[in-house]
Amino acid sequence: MVIVLKTNITKDERESLNQFLVQRNFKTNEIVGEEETIIAAVGKLSVDPREVEILPGVSRVIPISKPYKLASREFKPEDTIVEIPNNRGQIIRVGGQRVVAIAGPCAVESREQMMAVAEKVSASGAVMLRGGAYKPRSSPYSFQGLGEEGLKLLKEAGDAYGLPVVTEIVAAEYIPEMEKAGIDVYQVGARNMQNFEMLKRLGRINKPVILKRGLSATLEEWLMAAEYLLSSGTEQVILCERGIRTYERATRNTLDLSAIPVLRGLTHLPLIVDPSHAVGIRDKVAPMGLAAIAAGADGIIVEVHCNPDKALSDGAQSLYPEQFDKLMRDIEALAPVVGKEVAHIRVKRPAEVSVKSRKEAGGIPVCAYSGKRGAYAQQAVSRYFDVDAEPLAVSSFRDIFQAVLDGRADYGMVPIENSLAGSVYDNYDNLVQFADVSIIGSVTLRIQHALLGKKGTRIADIKTVYSHPQAISQCSKFLAGYKDWEHISAVSTSTAAMMVAQSESPDCAAIASAVNASYYNLDILKDGIEDDPRNYTRFVVIAANHLTGSASEARTAAGLAFQCQRVAGVKPNMASFVFSVKNEPGALYQCLGIFQSHKLNLTRLESRPILGKPWRYWFYADAQLNNDNEQSAEYVGSILQSLKNYAEDVRLLGVYSEAGKK
Repeated sequence: MVIVLKTNITKDERESLNQFLVQRNFKTNEIVGEEETIIAAVGKLSVDPREVEILPGVSRVIPISKPYKLASREFKPEDTIVEIPNNRGQIIRVGGQRVVAIAGPCAVESREQMMAVAEKVSASGAVMLRGGAYKPRSSPYSFQGLGEEGLKLLKEAGDAYGLPVVTEIVAAEYIPEMEKAGIDVYQVGARNMQNFEMLKRLGRINKPVILKRGLSATLEEWLMAAEYLLSSGTEQVILCERGIRTYERATRNTLDLSAIPVLRGLTHLPLIVDPSHAVGIRDKVAPMGLAAIAAGADGIIVEVHCNPDKALSDGAQSLYPEQFDKLMRDIEALAPVVGKEVAHIRVKRPAEVSVKSRKEAGGIPVCAYSGKRGAYAQQAVSRYFDVDAEPLAVSSFRDIFQAVLDGRADYGMVPIENSLAGSVYDNYDNLVQFADVSIIGSVTLRIQHALLGKKGTRIADIKTVYSHPQAISQCSKFLAGYKDWEHISAVSTSTAAMMVAQSESPDCAAIASAVNASYYNLDILKDGIEDDPRNYTRFVVIAANHLTGSASEARTAAGLAFQCQRVAGVKPNMASFVFSVKNEPGALYQCLGIFQSHKLNLTRLESRPILGKPWRYWFYADAQLNNDNEQSAEYVGSILQSLKNYAEDVRLLGVYSEAGKK
């Protein structure tokens, strides 16, 4: 059973509870979370849970019926996110809305081989480097790996390209050597899935573990193996489906992709897939890797070798770097379809332009926005930051989020709603899909549209008008007077102005800010054409929350508030949440009641369909914080916890100042 403790439990109450459980032969494991502390009590249920629930210091008790306790959804309804830091100050997260790629050769063969593979896979999008130093082979005469020397070469290659390293542990006696080498993730192979003594020792070192499914293991047996790791102390377990042994001999194993959706309902642990060992045939690896992502896997682990025909181990199933690059580009295209983001290693900037160096030298941050020079978002960048910020133009809203994740930008300026045209739904969806970014600020900009044309063009000459769909919508009254004009959508208003400037046709115009006239040598044919002078766009400022050090504090309400104050120099007065509710009467009412009970004013509530779940919705809520609440971050944390008690899924998007810079 899972015992949730009260926040004000005393030391004596905690000791009394532990003694009560030990006397009844329960093995206990206390887990301290950001919002609450729980005790997992594992053993034969010899007491009525109600007897525990009435004990001092106990908030509630959740019985678990599965033989695997700590790995079950009953124990932890929300997904576990395994965090693995690299040497660039970034946290690689496995689970949730992310897709991760782990790549490298089957075996470490030489320094030249590892450095070459690491360079290739990192450039293609891998976030971790795999390689075997100890190789458990079917034949004792096959290559057995380089051992301790292989561990050193693997770590050296990974560090050179910012990739945490993954390698297989074949026996508990190698744990000290692997710890000394600095191995980031320990992989338990299929043959060792039920090596319970090794699992117990591995669990005690509390390092991330990839647990592969045994050759003929059932899902329950697999989860029971994970239970050994979890009950021994680690919370960082990643399951890996690598194919099972069946009567079919056309492939090396039979990849059981049906395990992915089934396990989603059974366990909170993240799940990746190894298509290389599953099929064992090079040209079959990529399609099965894509199929795994489509089925809902949190990532893939694949074998890549620069010269697989001469590989000392598993060359026939190893991809060429070019094949891996193609697979990653296909996954990038697929990820938005399944509502996920692809994790990337952040760009290693030259020292003279790195974030840290810029700050130490009194330099300026980089803020990404969608469009070209002259876009309203660029004006919002200038208005928001207390110091000048270097604007970075990208081609789409999604690219803003990706630039912040990759490290090409420190911040992103994202339009979220307009007072006339309503919400920018694409960015609500992006905020859900990109879980490694958070809102740290907001600024509102008055939008004044102008009709821009080439030099000498008259309104009477125009046949085509270019602009962003939002801008076209905001000028509907003006455009209604010219019904014969063709409306063509552009990525942004500034892009529309650039398109008109580059066009050879004299009969086209753009709807954009008047400042674009000087940028692109255009005439202002008519200014102030928006339907209503009270036309404002609200932008949110986003930043990465998957960094170590001060930036990683953004994972908590306190950290988000701190980052908001650091960037904008103001106290936070807003909090944004996204949550989904159970499919039952009164579920939304209960969640909204949380805001009422905390006496918070909801300034916005939006709903968006949940990808892959017909007729189910995400709800976005902006809540105005009380100005007299000095502990706003902690207060938001209590709201978040209350929501978790009723919502099916909930995430804090940000704690920030709505005002921005005046």
